[in-house]
Amino acid sequence: MAPSTPLLTVRGSEGLYMVNGPPHFTESTVFPRESGKNCKVYTFSKDGTLFAWSNGEKVNIISVTNKELLHSFDLPKAVCLEFSPKNTVLATWQPYTTSKDGTAGVPNLQLYDVKTGTCLKSFIQKKMQNWCPSWSEDETICARNVNNEVHFFENNNFNTIAYKLHLQKINDFVLSPGPQPYKVAVYVPGSKGAPSFVRLYQYPNFDGPHAALANKSFFKADKVTMLWNKKATAVLVIASTDVDKTGASYYGEQTLHYIATNGESAVVQLPKNGPIYDVVWNSSSTEFCAVYGFMPAKATVFNLKCDPVFDFGTGPRNAAYYSPHGHILVLAGFGNLRGQMEVWDVKNYKLISKPVASDSTYFAWCPDGEHILTATCAPRLRVNNGYKIWHYTGSVLHKYDVPSNAELWQVSWQPFLDGVFPAKTITYQAVPSDVPSEEPKAATAYRPPALRNKPITNSKLHEEEPPQNMKPQPGNDKPLSKTALKNQRKHEAKKAAKQEARGEKSLDLAPTPAPQNSARNTVSQSTSGDPEVDKKIKNLKKKLKAIEQLKEQAATGKQLEKNQLEKIQKEKALLQELEDLELGV
Repeated sequence: MAPSTPLLTVRGSEGLYMVNGPPHFTESTVFPRESGKNCKVYTFSKDGTLFAWSNGEKVNIISVTNKELLHSFDLPKAVCLEFSPKNTVLATWQPYTTSKDGTAGVPNLQLYDVKTGTCLKSFIQKKMQNWCPSWSEDETICARNVNNEVHFFENNNFNTIAYKLHLQKINDFVLSPGPQPYKVAVYVPGSKGAPSFVRLYQYPNFDGPHAALANKSFFKADKVTMLWNKKATAVLVIASTDVDKTGASYYGEQTLHYIATNGESAVVQLPKNGPIYDVVWNSSSTEFCAVYGFMPAKATVFNLKCDPVFDFGTGPRNAAYYSPHGHILVLAGFGNLRGQMEVWDVKNYKLISKPVASDSTYFAWCPDGEHILTATCAPRLRVNNGYKIWHYTGSVLHKYDVPSNAELWQVSWQPFLDGVFPAKTITYQAVPSDVPSEEPKAATAYRPPALRNKPITNSKLHEEEPPQNMKPQPGNDKPLSKTALKNQRKHEAKKAAKQEARGEKSLDLAPTPAPQNSARNTVSQSTSGDPEVDKKIKNLKKKLKAIEQLKEQAATGKQLEKNQLEKIQKEKALLQELEDLELGV
């Protein structure tokens, strides 16, 4: 039996309603439209079979499959809703309030049994950030951050804390996806000169100095984002500072770290300086894509060794989205960019299409892996609100613009479990559409009056970098990092020096003594047979090389320190000492 088409849920000043997905796009009868502006929040269950929403008076749950109202809870102030992974529990959150006399407020985080409708447990949760408990996918464990420690509950028994993970001031944690063994990543911010760190643990082994699976510390971090891959083998950590002390970026400073559950960790070397806009894992868990660097931004796919696999070059982009099956990647520039999208086949690294979704504030892949939703929503933008459904080949299949006096607040797909929709062969030919295509207006650059009657010269602010395959091709060398290239150049210089020395020796019939002025040679051309003497020669050459570098800096006009000038004055004595040692060889 073929799976049903995912529904679209639309929330705005026109009310809350559902729309049938492609190819029909008619209003769905699954959910009768709720008119009015009182709907603050809605959510689907992970498998898309249950739907909950708040209408300003009650929180209701319906079954999407048989359209039956299951439960209704009297929660007029609920602003957050979330189902547990197996639809056992509905979590609701209302803003925390205290009474005027200063007494503690009532619990505002409720956990309801979806089957019976009874309240399993109520907690006080003051902050909206990270309000929802985290469940494992089989709901065996559930975790909450309480007073800087993580409390774990088992089998939805919220009356008994099964385990606690206590470190100094845990700021955030993320449970791993997938089956057992369960893992948890925790972030502890630095204080009093100590670095911040992220640690990975396997549940429930939290005690002891060697309990952590992996640990990564860093100084430049005011906040972090932790991203598990689907197989729970590694975490990507985006460490951010609020202020870039160098003054190079308005966005602060970001670094990207890779931490694996086998204990390996690394800093991901990004070839271009600037902010990290987005990082996303492929569903295969073997690759991730980063969008980074001052505009025009670069986008690069890395493997689990943090080596670049494919570089998409530069362009106006700040987001990346893998399709549910992981075979298509969309690079997009939303927000303050013009909405240009690049749709790539990531198996063959071929560009499929380059549609433009102007003024978009929201993007989402359809669970079928073929269709894309883009929307312009309030309050980010209060004009030209609406949404579009695209095929990944660039065709607009459906478009809806809200009236000028109305607003669109939220739109999203009905979720489906992985594997419900099979992956289809990628097509490069644009699919037919009844919606007339809108050609984006060609933006012409401003020309001052004095230049308007003169011929146009093609000048660019930035040189665009083309896409580049970074995988080692048969017969080609593997692409090297900056450090590796530097080491390679050193090795080649030493090799050249040796060959040059051999060439000089072969030209001379009579044996010649070792060159006396060997301060600038990079490698010793003869050895004494005495390791101590060889070591002294090596150290002397190192010092003389440093002096040469200081003299070069002085020649460029750089002001040298007193100790650096003293080093230069010792050059003659060092040369004499080196000459004596080499003559004694």
